[in-house]
Amino acid sequence: MVEHTPRALRSPGPMLEFLRGRDVLVAGWGVSGRSLIEPLRDIGARPVVTDAGEKAMAEAAELGLDTATGAALLEPGALERFALVITSPGWRPGSPVLVSAVTEGIPVWGDVEFAWWVDQARLYGPVRKWLVITGTNGKTTTTQMTHAILRAAGLPSVACGNIGLPILDALRRTPGPQILAVELSSFQLHWAPSVRPEAGVVLNVAEDHLDWHGGLDAYAAAKARALTGRVGVVGLDDAVAAALARKSKARRTVGFRIGVPADGELGVVDGKLLDRAFTKAAILAEVGDISPPGPAGVADALAAAALTRAIDVAPQFVKEGLAEHKVGPHRAAFVRELAGVGFVDDSKATNPHAARSSILAHPQVVWIAGGQLKGAHIDDLVEEVAERLVAAVVFGQDAPIIAAAMARHAPDVPVVELGSGDDAQMSGEPSTASLVAEIDGADAVMARAVRIAAGYAGRGDTVLLAPAAASLDMFADYTHRGRSFVAAVQALDERDIGSQQ
Repeated sequence: MVEHTPRALRSPGPMLEFLRGRDVLVAGWGVSGRSLIEPLRDIGARPVVTDAGEKAMAEAAELGLDTATGAALLEPGALERFALVITSPGWRPGSPVLVSAVTEGIPVWGDVEFAWWVDQARLYGPVRKWLVITGTNGKTTTTQMTHAILRAAGLPSVACGNIGLPILDALRRTPGPQILAVELSSFQLHWAPSVRPEAGVVLNVAEDHLDWHGGLDAYAAAKARALTGRVGVVGLDDAVAAALARKSKARRTVGFRIGVPADGELGVVDGKLLDRAFTKAAILAEVGDISPPGPAGVADALAAAALTRAIDVAPQFVKEGLAEHKVGPHRAAFVRELAGVGFVDDSKATNPHAARSSILAHPQVVWIAGGQLKGAHIDDLVEEVAERLVAAVVFGQDAPIIAAAMARHAPDVPVVELGSGDDAQMSGEPSTASLVAEIDGADAVMARAVRIAAGYAGRGDTVLLAPAAASLDMFADYTHRGRSFVAAVQALDERDIGSQQ
């Protein structure tokens, strides 16, 4: 099966006009799919919805939309009626309907690609400035920081994209924003080859979603599409992101680092964020004012500062915006302290790279991890953080992989593996122990994991949820997983602390 790599278009006008009076297939009835309907109608196109879920198809039909099943669309000649296919970012390039469309010469766009051309065509007012944020980790925090800086500067703006608000919904707002702080995933960038942001940043690139992209090179190439506009920004402390600077197609490329910046960079000097890229030298903020604290938060702040300085936001507003920004839920968020033990919720650490930053922010950690690794390797992480680990509790689909890595690289660290049924198996010390849990559902598994982790913790330790994996094997999403952790932590009392010691 031939997979499709979309190509950029030269002009928005003819294609959007060509859609008038034509059928457009909306592939995927999620948040992004719903956001397509009114703009398509405003252009004069007729949206037709397809989705693998019966409930989704029924909902679309109830709204008066035409629908078509995947099987029907794969019948000979069935796709000929469509002028365009707009796909959900989650659909893989090798999906049969998408491959069939390409084979028949029908263009396939993502919803972000469509939003870009809608904006360029001025369907909802003057063209906006796009500030694009991508990376394996830190996207949402950087997007929120960027928006906070824009608000401090009094600029009409909105945070949108992968952060929750579809770009098309942002464009249709009244009054409309002048600047979009756009968080984009690798999936969205793969399907959006035409986007040319005013400024775009690649924060970092680590193994993630390799099962979707087919490998790290393809994943990095998707991320690099953020570096195609007027200003490209890269995280220089990340080897893969730094290498993308040499391949950047932006008219100007700058970098940021957690260290002394060279000319053309942003960095940190004597506890202050310093801009040497857009001016000779300007102090932007104090490290102590950054939330979340630690290297990852500082890196995100530098990235947000670079994006906003690229559009001439004054240093004073960078300082004000970063000072006003507070970390969102489930992103290294402190939950409580109990008997000298801290509990931190970083459910958003959905890959090993994110978990690394979270663990390294604390000297002694009882680690709660597990879920779907999505093809990412865990050994390097475990080897690097082994000396900080007091114990580990692992659960979910790939718990055995994490437990095996612990046995190889941290053999003296107690590891408790919780299954999806009733049993908890322990490796490490004490090697002969056996724990039996009465587990009913994901929340009960989390409650058991938190109680066991608290039992290994002592004064000065941190019980850290940093799963290093996706959540969908057990939970509705990472926010559900984080809420479950918080609820379990709040249910503890001091008798639970150190009970396994």
